[in-house]
Formats: sequence, structure tokens, C-alpha cells
Amino acid sequence: MALAAGLFLLPAQLKQHSCCPDLRRGPLLVFGKPRERRRRSIAPVARLFGPAIFEASKLKVLFLGVDEEKHPGKLPRTYTLTHSDVTSKITLAVSNTINRAQLQGWYNWLQRDEVVAEWKKVQGKMSLHVHCHISGGHFLLDLIANLRYYIFCKELPVVLKAFVHGDETLFNSYPELEEAMVWVYFHSSLPEFNRVECWGPLRDATSRGRGKAGDASSSSSSGSPMDRPRQCQVECDCCFPPQSLIPWPHDLEEEYQESAGQLQQ
Repeated sequence: MALAAGLFLLPAQLKQHSCCPDLRRGPLLVFGKPRERRRRSIAPVARLFGPAIFEASKLKVLFLGVDEEKHPGKLPRTYTLTHSDVTSKITLAVSNTINRAQLQGWYNWLQRDEVVAEWKKVQGKMSLHVHCHISGGHFLLDLIANLRYYIFCKELPVVLKAFVHGDETLFNSYPELEEAMVWVYFHSSLPEFNRVECWGPLRDATSRGRGKAGDASSSSSSGSPMDRPRQCQVECDCCFPPQSLIPWPHDLEEEYQESAGQLQQ
């Protein structure tokens, strides 16, 4: 994703000094470089505000102790996705718990551009629960919380496409999972971004994003935050897994401080 560009978007124009004017007429001078440098300087802007495109060639998938064909209603299944703004590569780990090793290091602590998700069966219905970190942890994230929320919303369809493409054996075996509802949890130290949104069926969310279903005040037929599935309070066979595999609050009315930095510990 383009979160690093949002964090470090600064002017990059460098002045050209010519101490020896005669060199301009020399055969070694390349006249095209200033123009190329200008094109590179606007690349972060294009990445931020241009269309989000999924490129399968840049996706690396790791299956860690999980059966590729086992239905997530019977065996825990999570996705841990990280992105390198240096190489533009996306790494997706499919496992029975979040891949904490993928979230270590100062770069990940600074950027916090990971997306983690888990499959849940609640009262007999499958749904995909996706978590994004907007702000909190250090002040730089708070300063650009609005921009980070915009970028996550723009890039999430690409992330969801990566889930479907990377876990294609599962979706080929159980195509009905593409009709599962997608619930997105935005975690932030700022109340206006600390929210949960319904993005509708996975098939639609990968193609058009949240649309009207993602509006926190939405009452569309595809679902609203108040319709978020709740697990049974007693032991049952219609809910799985019994506990969330992601250690972030799911009731975002709670104090955000409970979750600050848990994934980085």
C-alpha cells in the first residue's frame, strides 16, 4: 500500500548547479535527467491518489501449518498481509493464527500498514473480519490519521483480492465463501476513525470496495455496524472459533488504550 508515501511525502526537487558552463556543450552531458527526476518526484502522489490495482506477480503467499482445503468453519484460518514500499511486494501468510514474525521490526512499527483478518462462523453463517491500524502507538500516525483512513479504504479491495487469489484452493473448494459478509475494523486513538464498517459480500467488496455498505451510518440491506454478528454467549456448535484469533478490540466503543501496541509486543 501507499502508506509510506503518505508518511514521508515531501518535496524532492534538487537544484542543478553548473560550475563549468562549457560542460553543457560536452558529449558526456545527458539532457534527459532533469525531466526524469521530475517524473519520479510525482510518483508518490500518483500512488496515493491513483487507482488501486492488484498485481498477482507481486504477491508472495506463505501457508503456515494450515490445510489449504480445510473449511474455515472447522479449522481456524487467518490472513496476515504486509507490504513493502521499497520492493512493492505483498506478503500474505495463511495460518491458524496471525503471523507475529511478519509484524516485527522498526519498519513495521513505524508504518503499521499491516492488514490482519480471520474467518468466523457466527450462528451458522461465515463472515470475514478484517482489522486495520489507523493511528495510535506514535504521534506520526495520529498526524496523518485522516490520510491513512483514506488510503486503507482505497487499498482494501486490493487486499481482499490478494486474500482470494492467494487462498484460491480454498475458494475453489468452497465458492460460497465469496458471498460471506466482510466486516472491517478500523482501530484508532481518534474516535472519528475508531469504527467498524460492513463492506457487504466479499465478491462485491473485492470489485467495488465498501460502497454504501461501508458508511458507518448506513442502514443498507447488506448490513450496518449494528448488525454485526455476535457469538452465542453459551457453548454451541454454530459459532467457530469460540474466541477471536486477533488480539484487538472488536467492540470499538471500548477504550482504544486496551489494544495499543499489542501486536508489536
